[in-house]
Order: sequence, then structure tokens, then C-alpha cells
Amino acid sequence: MAEEHRCQAPKPCANNCGLLGSPATQNLCSKCHRDFQLKQHQSSSAKHAIHQTPIPSTSSSSSFQVEDEQTEETKATEAVVEVRPKRCLSCNKRVGLTGFKCRCGMVFCGIHRYPEEHGCSFDFKAMGKQQIAKANPVVKAVKLHKI
Repeated sequence: MAEEHRCQAPKPCANNCGLLGSPATQNLCSKCHRDFQLKQHQSSSAKHAIHQTPIPSTSSSSSFQVEDEQTEETKATEAVVEVRPKRCLSCNKRVGLTGFKCRCGMVFCGIHRYPEEHGCSFDFKAMGKQQIAKANPVVKAVKLHKI
């Protein structure tokens, strides 16, 4: 089977994009094939959503269950869309992948990564107190009764 693929001459993409397609990808180039699969996945999920629309009935628990499934799908797509900022908040310098995320939630360059440099609003002292209190619970012994 591998010999058959080697002997075949490359064919142009079926979408006429100018690249070469292969029989394994339905005579589409890799880019067109990926777009084709994405469209199929979106259409199948849309069909699935249409079939899952809530039907008005006396039992409301089934309609809530369908809504929960739809909200889970939308949350998953929102999580994928989240993008990390690419610039330092203090000096607006481009940081790319080397940016430092502070506990206040912002991204800074190497110069402004320290809390003293960017005027951080995060309360490190309170966080330390909470960690110590959590790690060292108060231990009280049972009192003895006097005879």
C-alpha cells in the first residue's frame, strides 16, 4: 500500500488553492483538509445542539439538564479563547513568552517583575498569615478534672 502512494504523481488540491493534495486527505492539501474537518466538526456539534433543544414539558429537570450541557460546551470554548497578554503593564514593553505573571494577576517584564517595582496591590502579609494559620492549627489538650 505504501508503494502505491509513492508511485502516484502528486495531484493539485481539490479546492484549487495551488498546493498539492494527497489521496489520504481526499485530494486536499493539509490546510484545506484541516479546514474541512473543522467545518464538519462544527456542523455536527450544531446538529447535536439542535437535537438537544429543550422541549416544553411538565418536568423541568430534563430541560435544566440540557441547558447544563450547552453551558459546559460554551465554557469550554471560552477557555480556549483566553489569551495571555504580551506587554508589560508598567512600561508597555513587549514580553512575549518571557513575561512574569505577578500574584496580582498582571504580566510584567524582567525589570518590573518584583512587587516593589510595579506597585503591586496584592497583600502578601495577609496571605502569609493565612498560610501559617492553615498549616499550624491550634491544638488544645483536654483539661483534667481536679479531684
